[in-house]
Amino acid sequence: MFGTESSLSMFLNTLTPKFYVALTGTSSLISGLILIFEWWYFRKYGTSFIEQVSVSHLRPLLGGVDSSSPSNSSTSNGEADSNRQSVSECKVWRNPLNLFRGAEYNRYTWVTGREPLTYYDMNLSAQDHQTFFTCDSDHLRPADAIMQKAWRERNPQARISAAHEALELEDCATAYILLAEEEATTIMEAERLFKQALKAGESCYRRSQQLQHHGTQYEAQHRRDTNVLVYIKRRLSMCSRKLGRTREAVKMMRDLMKEFPLLSMFNIHENLLESLLELQNYADVQAVLAKYDDISLPKSATICYTAALLKARAVSDKFSPEAASRRGLSTAEMNAVEAIHRAVEFNPHVPKYLLEMKSLILPPEHILKRGDSEAIAYAFFHLQHWKRVEGALNLLHCTWEGTFRMIPYPLEKGHLFYPYPICTETADRELLPMFHEVSVYPKKELPFFILFTAGLCSFTAMLALLTHQFPELMGVFAKAFLSTLFAPLNFIMEKVESILPSSLWHQLTRI
Repeated sequence: MFGTESSLSMFLNTLTPKFYVALTGTSSLISGLILIFEWWYFRKYGTSFIEQVSVSHLRPLLGGVDSSSPSNSSTSNGEADSNRQSVSECKVWRNPLNLFRGAEYNRYTWVTGREPLTYYDMNLSAQDHQTFFTCDSDHLRPADAIMQKAWRERNPQARISAAHEALELEDCATAYILLAEEEATTIMEAERLFKQALKAGESCYRRSQQLQHHGTQYEAQHRRDTNVLVYIKRRLSMCSRKLGRTREAVKMMRDLMKEFPLLSMFNIHENLLESLLELQNYADVQAVLAKYDDISLPKSATICYTAALLKARAVSDKFSPEAASRRGLSTAEMNAVEAIHRAVEFNPHVPKYLLEMKSLILPPEHILKRGDSEAIAYAFFHLQHWKRVEGALNLLHCTWEGTFRMIPYPLEKGHLFYPYPICTETADRELLPMFHEVSVYPKKELPFFILFTAGLCSFTAMLALLTHQFPELMGVFAKAFLSTLFAPLNFIMEKVESILPSSLWHQLTRI
């Protein structure tokens, strides 16, 4: 034992500073090459090479099964979908399920003292009202001329006063709409005003329908009257839904979609999907999805997450992460996980609201698709439908984060959909109130082995530089470090020598 120790001590004393420079330089070079390769592999495939090898080759030997990542059988379909999508990055859409200002938004303000709508959001609504409820010939009808100015008015009381002034002249459908939206303090009162608006709107629609081919002026009037009639019927169906008459609401929505099939920009099918889910009529929900979840139509959180809910419903009541890790995913479970991954990639903000990891607020009047505003609007109305399906939220909780391991780096590159818009966070901050913390796209963390290799490369490079600059001093430090490192071993060996008989120890050293 003492001979081994003396040999080691002699070896350390014979090492020159050049040896330490060469050793640390070589270590730094090797770790640098590993870091470069790891980074290239991560940029191309979205995972660490060392981690991938350990998962693919070592984990099966240890009896583990990786069930978190679904198969990529739908990748080709997703790429075709991505190529056919031509959606502008940050287009703001009217929220199909927006609340009533007087009966819901204002009530929230009275109770909490907070404003649920931003000026930007309300300004977009004012522009919508001017686009859909006015036309160039409004000056020919005194009531419409008053309402044209009312929609541009910023002060709510001034708008309400103008609507009452218009009604004093004649039955004006748009005046009833404004009062139902902003003055009515209950849904029942809003419904009563919308029914009055419906009578006036149908009368105007019939007149303009007969004259629509008599010139561009009459065509514009008919287009405006059509928009007014569709808006009234839609809001009446929403009143029925809020008052618990869901079957009546479904019938009104179906009739409206049948009567005006070309007005898909209003997204009435999203109202219909929510009402059918409330009735638990899942067969009809699937039929609506089959019609609107099409490549040529723009996607939405409602479409993607409802499709995921239906697939999850088939397996969620018996799903167990432990059982799935042992036996692997069945075909139905794989389809459900793929649907969840698809939905999460489209809008990654929704799961935190459905899993109640983040507080909900009242949805805005406008939403940004794939943004936090759309996630709030979806979860606000659909959380109850996910809770109703046994095990659906558990399946979502177990699988949704796996989406970000599948998407190539950088995250904006996408996997099944067109790239995630980088301007989404900025637009959501304009749409959502100040007291709400805007959800941002989950950032993909660098794998541990890349961080470890980077640290190792930096440490060895620093050692090489210090050894080159101060060879004598670093040689002393190296000897001291190695002596300290072997000190516990020397201590143990000394104890063993003192316990064992000298003859036995002599025989062991000879062996």
